[in-house]
Amino acid sequence: MSELIILDVRTPEEVAAGYLEGALFADFNGADFVGEIAALDRAANYVLYCRSGGRVSNAIPLMQSLGFTGELVNLGGLEDAATATGIAIVQ
Repeated sequence: MSELIILDVRTPEEVAAGYLEGALFADFNGADFVGEIAALDRAANYVLYCRSGGRVSNAIPLMQSLGFTGELVNLGGLEDAATATGIAIVQ
């Protein structure tokens, strides 16, 4: 079974206010977002979150266009992601 990776696509300022324990970070609005994403395991399964799910809904098709073959799930915002995964928010 493929690894499950939690990906936070919020800004560094948003992350500083709280994030899911163990998450990877790639700022969707950052200058090197595509480069950061391209370096990830394309076969893994990802659950993604942002502030409300909007950036994730743009990140998922981008990841698919880069050849990601695992499951890509939009968990919405931070609190929704914490509830869905059962993972604590680090503050």
